[in-house]
Amino acid sequence: MHINLLLMDSKNSLKKTDFSLTDVISIYDFSKKDILAVLKRAEEIDSMTPMQKSKLLENKIVASMFFEPSTRTRLSFETAIQALGGKVIGFAEAGITSAKKGETFSDTIKVMSNYADLLVMRHPLSGTARLAAEVSLKPILNGGDGSNQHPTQTLLDLYTIKKFVGKLDNLKIGFVGDLKYGRTVHSLATALTHFNATQYYISPESLKMPKHITEEVQEKSKVYETEDIEKFIPEVDVLYMTRIQKERFPDEIEYNKVKNAYILTKAMLVNAKKEMKVMHPLPRVNEISTDVDDTPHAIYFQQTAAGIPVREALLDLLSKVKK
Repeated sequence: MHINLLLMDSKNSLKKTDFSLTDVISIYDFSKKDILAVLKRAEEIDSMTPMQKSKLLENKIVASMFFEPSTRTRLSFETAIQALGGKVIGFAEAGITSAKKGETFSDTIKVMSNYADLLVMRHPLSGTARLAAEVSLKPILNGGDGSNQHPTQTLLDLYTIKKFVGKLDNLKIGFVGDLKYGRTVHSLATALTHFNATQYYISPESLKMPKHITEEVQEKSKVYETEDIEKFIPEVDVLYMTRIQKERFPDEIEYNKVKNAYILTKAMLVNAKKEMKVMHPLPRVNEISTDVDDTPHAIYFQQTAAGIPVREALLDLLSKVKK
């Protein structure tokens, strides 16, 4: 469902925003206007004083429902909620919910939507966020559903690129590592089609970007697929590294074949553009050597910090809608 939102500006007059969603489920739901509206609101909130921010979710309750373990996403959401003056209820693992007693996922969502004004969730199964949005009485924010989508990570990635690279349009971006199971790269690759990005998919053959995503991106952008990371480092503006996700592999033997496929070191960046930036959704294992951390290319820790204003913006925008 799409709506027009009105926000209060600093002089308490109403102003229109281009954000038009009632749930944040998939980056496919976002128009370019929606994306830019979120990034703009994140910039506005990031410039507010703590006192100003603390009024935005005053008297609001947000359910934090994590059916799958998470550190950065869960804690950054909960930090954002509290910074905006909201209250948090919920759980950090499915084992402590009534699902253990046999309650269906749909029933859990319906119950929680009676307790809270907004619902943030992560689930190991693809498609659950969309199902939650269909049955929930309140807005749903998807914090990751299986290997499918991670839209809030995508928005913070775009915010990071805009902040540290200086623009979003006409960039060359290399995605490296687990492109098959990596929901962060699936969402970001899709979002970048709004900005005329040239995309390089660098992975082992067994971890290539899913064909449907490659084909969709190719309709709007140039795409190069390769296994050679060093060949394209001098070309890209952003190098987006990913972890080979052991937990997504059905077979540990297959995981062991590719777990060390790409390890980025400082020496490999000698011929990179001076302003090139290295990103990573974290956690990392060994795919980025620690000697990269102190180079001007590394912005992955700043990237995690961007999760706060972006998630604050999404919470603020969705708190003003009614489904």
